[in-house]
Amino acid sequence: MRALLDTHAFIWWYSDDPRLNATARAVISDSANDIFVSAVTAFEIATKYALGRLPLPEPPREYALKRMGRHGFQPLAIDLAHGLHVASLPFLHRDPFDRLLVAQSQLEDMPILTSDTRIAAYGVEVIW
Repeated sequence: MRALLDTHAFIWWYSDDPRLNATARAVISDSANDIFVSAVTAFEIATKYALGRLPLPEPPREYALKRMGRHGFQPLAIDLAHGLHVASLPFLHRDPFDRLLVAQSQLEDMPILTSDTRIAAYGVEVIW
């Protein structure tokens, strides 16, 4: 299975946060699955860190890259099609980071690991 991590799922995985449920943990820990971390997630982490809203044990670059490498997560770049697809999405969710993750999920045909119940309203498969 290929799956896309929402930003909070990525952070919760490495902090062993109990909010990451057993289903998500099982999917992430299964080495047969290809887990992707979007450039959107890197952007969101960097933005929130810079604004002082996300404390991290190290700068965002080291934080994200070390953790991705540690578990073999795959990077997912943002391409023009992803960005333009956002225009076709209804405004069910105003968070631009999540809207771009939804566009990637739809175009790349990947479920999203997220606790955000609003994401499923876009017709994408949510694993949680």
